[in-house]
Amino acid sequence: MRYRHDFEGVTEKIRSIGPVRWHQFDTVLPAYWEAAGATGGRGSYVSANPRISVFFDDVSSIRVLEGTASRPLPRAIFVPAGMALQTMFTRPLVFSHLDVHMDAGWAVDVLSGAMSRAAALRLLAQPAERHDTGPLEVIARLLVDELDAASCPDLYAQSLAGSLVAAILDIGAEGQEARRARLTAAQMRKVCQRFDAGGGRGLPVAHLAAAVNLSESWFSQVFKNTTGMTPHQWQRARRIEHARALLSDTSLGVADVADRLGFSDQAHLTRTFRQVVGETPAAWRRRRG
Repeated sequence: MRYRHDFEGVTEKIRSIGPVRWHQFDTVLPAYWEAAGATGGRGSYVSANPRISVFFDDVSSIRVLEGTASRPLPRAIFVPAGMALQTMFTRPLVFSHLDVHMDAGWAVDVLSGAMSRAAALRLLAQPAERHDTGPLEVIARLLVDELDAASCPDLYAQSLAGSLVAAILDIGAEGQEARRARLTAAQMRKVCQRFDAGGGRGLPVAHLAAAVNLSESWFSQVFKNTTGMTPHQWQRARRIEHARALLSDTSLGVADVADRLGFSDQAHLTRTFRQVVGETPAAWRRRRG
């Protein structure tokens, strides 16, 4: 498993009033608590992993302690790895909440479709909170239901956890980076070289991303910003360029060209060629001849 639980909590005058419902998935550990705190109750918590807590009740009577100051506990809070959280009850309270402990690398992967890994790391190093939970609570309750039913594949629960991450973090400023980011000329040369080394055959996007040491999702975003095309569209256009060169400069038949460039068959090349060029390979070759 990627996630390794490393959490420490010390409480005083706070008690669980029902069994803790939890499940450890590959990348996250959600746990649902029902608890009661007395006036003056205190809690001190720290984890080696980032975590989210969503409270299903008004918890404004619980104060977050920050040195000599305090403030009401938000209904939803993201706590970065290694950040201590201390709370105190100002009156008796019965409440329930969902904690989602997560693997830090997984959280970076969740965010890297909208920003660079460096930006994701910056975002995950900062606490975040929401007083109006809105859709957060809906997602959290779906995850609680899954703790009991376990009716779906693990990917479902992990996807819900990923949605909580995206909903609670303020990705607006960092997300602007995704809309502005471009590949450098040197990076584009490396991508072209990697593609050309394959002889005009289509490559998995992950292989192109690896040429410039970027995650597949972030590469796809900045590649489209740079070229105006998705990696798949760009490769299709480049492959048809190779096909036109072979049809023009060699005597290879259309079926042979298709085989050399990795198309499944002649019909596949013909269909793709027509989509890009507007006519079949045979018609294009005749017109040029």
